[in-house]
Amino acid sequence: MTDPAPVFPSMPALSGKKVSAAFDGGRITSDGGVLLLAEAERKLGIADRLASLIPDGRDPTRVLHDLADILRARILAIAAGYEDADDLDALRHDPAFKMALGRTPEAKLGLASQPTMSRWENAADLRVAIRLSHELIDLYCDSYTAPPKAITLDIDDTFDAAHGAQQLTFWNGFHGERGYAPIHVYEAESGRPVAFVLRPAKTPSGKEIAGHVRRPIRRIRRHWPETRILLRGDGHYARPEVMDLCEAEDGVDYLFGLPMNAALRRDPVIAATADECAVVRAEKALSVHRTHCETRYAAASWKENARVAIVARTNG
Repeated sequence: MTDPAPVFPSMPALSGKKVSAAFDGGRITSDGGVLLLAEAERKLGIADRLASLIPDGRDPTRVLHDLADILRARILAIAAGYEDADDLDALRHDPAFKMALGRTPEAKLGLASQPTMSRWENAADLRVAIRLSHELIDLYCDSYTAPPKAITLDIDDTFDAAHGAQQLTFWNGFHGERGYAPIHVYEAESGRPVAFVLRPAKTPSGKEIAGHVRRPIRRIRRHWPETRILLRGDGHYARPEVMDLCEAEDGVDYLFGLPMNAALRRDPVIAATADECAVVRAEKALSVHRTHCETRYAAASWKENARVAIVARTNG
């Protein structure tokens, strides 16, 4: 092997000792990258900010692990790919994880154990959970030095399979197993995370989605009252309750996908545009051709017609 060894970034001293990275043996860890994650977390102050919102009724004289360190260890473990709390029973003595929490590899006291993690994961009630979600939105807003003129928020859900008898799991016919369908909100321009909701793996109702949308929009409004917000989502979110909410909020626009159906196919504007798209593709011998049109549409449950932009696409 002739390639020179990579140059590692400098790391902060720990308990007056220099920290360096090498591959020459000693106490080996496979998670050296967690030290860089720990530095990023400290700069953002995520664990400290979240810990300040959770009541801690423990006797301070008997506390071995403060709440911020418990959360920090859990956050870093998940970020490193250790999703289960019982992974901490082994990781709590890993030298890299101990250093990430400001302890030397030789320190007798390891990190918090799985039972301690699990107790705190179940300690938060609904009020605390909402406060924690608001703090994450505040953290997103604080990442800007000045309010932006406009932002685009992408909302979507994913599937998270559950391999036990966890609470609130639900059978999902599409994925063929039980799990969760957490809803994520990201800012489109920068990819910054904004808000998250853990929920059962079933299609959300319009009322439920409206509640999940209302909270981040109004929290952002507390920081940026003049910022214009565009909410984007797929067909799951094209619900009258969500559109009514966006239209009732000043400075909030929406752009949702809409699955094709028989009523849309019968629309003369859409039909004519689709035919024209096919003709242009054939005349110009194009492999793919796209165009668009605009019409009015309302499902039976909608209070009024909405403006719908249709993208027509033909290919071979």
